[in-house]
Amino acid sequence: VQLQASGGGLVHPGGSLRLSCVASGSTFSRYVMGWFRQAPGKGREFVAAIRRSTSYADSVKGRFTISRDNAANTVYLQMNSLKPEDTAVYYCAADAALIYSSFGDPRHYDYWGQGTLVTVSS
Repeated sequence: VQLQASGGGLVHPGGSLRLSCVASGSTFSRYVMGWFRQAPGKGREFVAAIRRSTSYADSVKGRFTISRDNAANTVYLQMNSLKPEDTAVYYCAADAALIYSSFGDPRHYDYWGQGTLVTVSS
């Protein structure tokens, strides 16, 4: 599985962005798709994940929404009410065998896309 993330950019606090991640392959619907982020000097942090159900980090609940279009092999991350602390490189990831309790652990994901930079600044 190859993953291609896009949609990052510079946005003012309170603004919105939508990230996209397109996956290769014909079995996209079977995969758990996750979004993670890494801020400068910090470790990789879970943001959200989806198979049929969804999971969110507490820091983004109510502001971010993960969704998927299986026909288009694409997962989205709609980010609203962005804060400076959301600034990071955002990565999409995929795995076919995760259980819900493991959605937030980056060690369990086999496939990763390149990152897309999100900068929230005035």
